[in-house]
Amino acid sequence: MTERYAKQGVYENVPAIYLKHGKYSAILLPTLGGNLVSFRDDENGYRFLREPEGAEWGDFVAKPILHGIPVLFPPNRYDAGSFDFDGRSYRLPVNEAHTNNHIHGFVYDSEWEVEALSEDENECRVMVSFVFDEKHPDFAAFPHRVVLRQSFALSEQGLEQRFDAINESEQALPFMLGFHTTLNAPFAPGSDAGDIRCGIPIGDRWELNARQLPTERSLPLNGGEQALAAGQGDPYFEELDNHYAASGADGGRNAVTVEDAKAGVRFVYEAGGAYKHWMVYNAKANGKFFCPEPQTGMVNAPNVGLPEGVTGLIRLEPGAKWTETSRMYSE
Repeated sequence: MTERYAKQGVYENVPAIYLKHGKYSAILLPTLGGNLVSFRDDENGYRFLREPEGAEWGDFVAKPILHGIPVLFPPNRYDAGSFDFDGRSYRLPVNEAHTNNHIHGFVYDSEWEVEALSEDENECRVMVSFVFDEKHPDFAAFPHRVVLRQSFALSEQGLEQRFDAINESEQALPFMLGFHTTLNAPFAPGSDAGDIRCGIPIGDRWELNARQLPTERSLPLNGGEQALAAGQGDPYFEELDNHYAASGADGGRNAVTVEDAKAGVRFVYEAGGAYKHWMVYNAKANGKFFCPEPQTGMVNAPNVGLPEGVTGLIRLEPGAKWTETSRMYSE
């Protein structure tokens, strides 16, 4: 009989949701950004996400970006926090002093509400939501009521994440979303960085200036990046904090792969086609984890002087809902 459950509990010292279905398990922290911080293959001891346990817990609480799947709304950087949309001016707080930018949005450290928790023979599920409205301290900077909702389903096929955003304000809003997904590489006990080969569905790299903002120029991939694009790369071949167009967003397979030759298994992270850009960050080529970050739009998208079909900036009309689904599994 397949072991399964969907239950409330505690992780470190905060409320947590525990999901289990067969060999897979997952842990979500609703009060710390609605962050799904653990996805494991328990039978084989694989930990696919970097988990904020033990000595890393304090760093995670202080800055919950480099563990699990943090929600970035809006993602990445905006020039001095300022941009215009539909004749309105937005002034997001500058929270990265050395670049004079706003970074990573409003919700990655916010408390999300558990809306539903259930299980059956097919899957175990949790739904969490966050309402960005007048109660939020940054609402004046982004004056739109938006309902954000994440649904995670765990089954024998792995982990499915569905994300919904509903514009409940009276004006169209500039919708921008991403995830600072942090993957263990290697993920198997006994393996090291030399045992893995990765694939990331990247096209041309967007040139960034000294403040990590796009110059609007695209650059060809170097040899290490070409290997990643071909599915046989080393995510630590050099220090990476780079921005790319997604090669698999328009009808292709927008999937990151991490293959462990020693363990004989491959981890797959399928981002939906709506995520048309990637950031790739490897914490100074640390050899332990890297962050393939799917984003709907470019960094600083409202300020980039390229067509919206290129920047990926989404106009979400009043009452409209945006939805996309991603998956994680091993094979």
